[in-house]
Amino acid sequence: MQGINYTLTGETSRGRVASYHHKPSPNNLGRGAKNSDIVNLKKAQRGNLVECVGDYRSKFTIGFEVEKNSLHRGAVKEYELFCGFECDGSCGYEAVTHILPLLPQSTWRTKVFDLMHKAEKIIDDRFSPSDRRCGGHITIAVEGLSGDDLRKAVRGNCGVILALFRKRLSNSYCGYNKRLQDYNEATAWHSKYQTALVKGNCLEFRVPSRFESVKQMMRRYELFHELVDFSVNKPNGSHESFLKSITPILLSMYNGEAEKVAEVVELARHFRKYILKGEVHPTIAQYL
Repeated sequence: MQGINYTLTGETSRGRVASYHHKPSPNNLGRGAKNSDIVNLKKAQRGNLVECVGDYRSKFTIGFEVEKNSLHRGAVKEYELFCGFECDGSCGYEAVTHILPLLPQSTWRTKVFDLMHKAEKIIDDRFSPSDRRCGGHITIAVEGLSGDDLRKAVRGNCGVILALFRKRLSNSYCGYNKRLQDYNEATAWHSKYQTALVKGNCLEFRVPSRFESVKQMMRRYELFHELVDFSVNKPNGSHESFLKSITPILLSMYNGEAEKVAEVVELARHFRKYILKGEVHPTIAQYL
């Protein structure tokens, strides 16, 4: 049986820049996979899928917002990856993905990564440049959990997210509620500009920096898969086990520079204590 095949919709609105908040709605690409797409997944990994009449859907989903100062000439068209484009007040332009399945290594994930490669003229700074005003929001969801349930589930493992994007923590567009607290507990609250914002059944991480390459998007996809999978399926798992599981991804992010990865891992430990207990270690004080 042929596996899932992602194609263009042919809707002209998806291939032009809309005004702010007027882009087309995303489609859910996390449905319709076949046996051939998941044949190499282990039994435990298949627990994150739902089977329905021979098709599969992913319980975990993710979406990306790609902010750019300008878009490559001739590159504004419909892509299988993006639901559409719109103007962005803080940066210039924004491309938003469809709802994507959040998966471990598999044929299905390879097909998702292929969509990213096809859209490199938008994602890659070589073609569509960005600067520090631009962000790279990442939204995750888990079937059966509310956005607030998901916030609580991942909170204890989000130290690495703060560590990776620590220079964005002072940004007024994503600097509120750095500790991912409940509304009644947070001392610095904003209805929108939070480090991780609950939006219905989704959790939007506003703190990630801009996307500069396809490789970067793929590594962040892998990181957030580990974050969601570990937090949801191993709620009593140790933080050190989680850090060990993501170390290969971090090494790829930093081109094998072990010293930089060790620094991020150590910062992740300190940011975790800050998130859970409010403790501010001297090494993270400058970012808070």
